[in-house]
Amino acid sequence: MITVANFNMHAGVDGWARPFDHVAVCRALDADVLVLEEAWRGEAAANGGGQAEEIAEALGYHATTCTLAEGWRAAPNPRATARWMPRAGFRAPSNALFFDCLLPLPASVRRSSRYLEAERGSWGIAVLVRPRLQFEATRTLHLPDLSRDRVRRAAIVVDLSFEGRPFSVVGTHMSHLHMGSHRHYAALKERLHTEARPDAVLLGDMNLWGPPVRAFLPEWHRAVKGRTWPTWNPHSQIDHILVRGRMEIRSGEVLPHAGSDHRPVRAVLGFA
Repeated sequence: MITVANFNMHAGVDGWARPFDHVAVCRALDADVLVLEEAWRGEAAANGGGQAEEIAEALGYHATTCTLAEGWRAAPNPRATARWMPRAGFRAPSNALFFDCLLPLPASVRRSSRYLEAERGSWGIAVLVRPRLQFEATRTLHLPDLSRDRVRRAAIVVDLSFEGRPFSVVGTHMSHLHMGSHRHYAALKERLHTEARPDAVLLGDMNLWGPPVRAFLPEWHRAVKGRTWPTWNPHSQIDHILVRGRMEIRSGEVLPHAGSDHRPVRAVLGFA
């Protein structure tokens, strides 16, 4: 059996930009394959390494990463309370993260004190694999730019084998439907026909509920069903693990709050 997990890290900080122990969180997930979104890499990071590389080194994973956006991570807010952030939403200047990849930041953000005190860097996706799985190849599938999205979207495909059974793992972080993510789903569906093996696992923050994800990707089946976002009072599942081919779902679960605004998801898989 193989354990897989997905975690949107929110750059390793909460809504007030207070850091949490992202290495300890990932250790507790205890997954053979771990897909991360919003893994942060500070501009001043030693040797260009970021959070994904730090987790991989600490826990013995092989890491494949892809940068999706540049921006800033706010400094911890001295007015922090037990709540996630000052407002029940993600409006400036409440954000702990600011992205400026494809579109300029609004003037209201650039004037905010949190922006002016923020750390420059980038964030992206990562697929981490334990040595018990045989690593064979990896490639990055870049998705079309969307005029309303600040982020360069992509998917990482990693070819693996376990006990002689070849399969692929795909990690991604999709855009929102109102930004035109249906184009990305169409592109991903088409490319995974040839870029991933017939037996495959797809993990990521899909920014979309389960039923429409299944409608866009009808060959894929949900391994986890449960509310993942927002972590303080989840009402929706936007973090998914999906399988196709002869991958069998043995169990799947949404895990408790782990510091980010998303709850991690984990599944145990086998082969038919």
